[in-house]
Amino acid sequence: MPELPEVETIKNAVEKFAAGARIISAQVRQPRLRELVPADFAEKISNTEIIGFKRIAKYMIINLSNGLSIIWHFGMSGKMKTESVMPETLDKHDHIIIITDKGVLIYNDTRRFGLVTLCESGKLKNHHCFSRIGLDPWDENLTADYLLSKFKNRKTAIKIALLDQEIICGIGNIYASEILYKARIRPQRPSESINKDEAGKIIIYTREILSDSIKAGGSTIHDYKRPDGDIGYFQQKHCVYNKTGQRCPDCKCDIKKSGGIQKDIQGGRSTFYCPVLQK
Repeated sequence: MPELPEVETIKNAVEKFAAGARIISAQVRQPRLRELVPADFAEKISNTEIIGFKRIAKYMIINLSNGLSIIWHFGMSGKMKTESVMPETLDKHDHIIIITDKGVLIYNDTRRFGLVTLCESGKLKNHHCFSRIGLDPWDENLTADYLLSKFKNRKTAIKIALLDQEIICGIGNIYASEILYKARIRPQRPSESINKDEAGKIIIYTREILSDSIKAGGSTIHDYKRPDGDIGYFQQKHCVYNKTGQRCPDCKCDIKKSGGIQKDIQGGRSTFYCPVLQK
């Protein structure tokens, strides 16, 4: 699933491609995504102008001149494609086509776990997608004290807590492992055991790692591609994710004794960590 850096990368690329464009027409070839695409989606966005873009958590928002916003979530395998002209043939899983005076936006989603819907721009905060989301990683209210208040009396493992979108929104499985490695915190520790210094480190490395990943175009592990068809490159900088048995970049241990980077399953998701450095 595209996490925050990948969604930010997609949003930036689509904005560069279509900012200020007039939507000429649209076509919904497959409305059965995670939720049904509104039956009047194509009608409502046609003959409007794209006036702005933003990201909320793992969602891309496209603001239109008629007071509506398109809410876009990419699910497990969704991706945007940008074309200068309408392709002669479409792929089987090209589900939504938006033709603008600057080119064509195509939403492709093999598994159909994505979401595309409409909302009045002034009521986005009240939409069910956003009614319970936590703070954005760069929100000034994201402080060590805030995290401690959320972790207090919480026995859930800290890795699971970082995936809770009601605490910090946008962190997914890949980046949770990387953040905890940098903070030198073992992912199995109870959230309530985190102290103020460690909470501060979580915030610092959350912002640092997500920013670095955005600069690298995100991480391509399975399906993710940028709208221009290129892959992301941050996976080349992963310290622990998907590196079971390897030596972590900061460790000088005897790998024959330590076993190198370990893999654990938490909440049905793979977790990677260094058993020597992370405490």
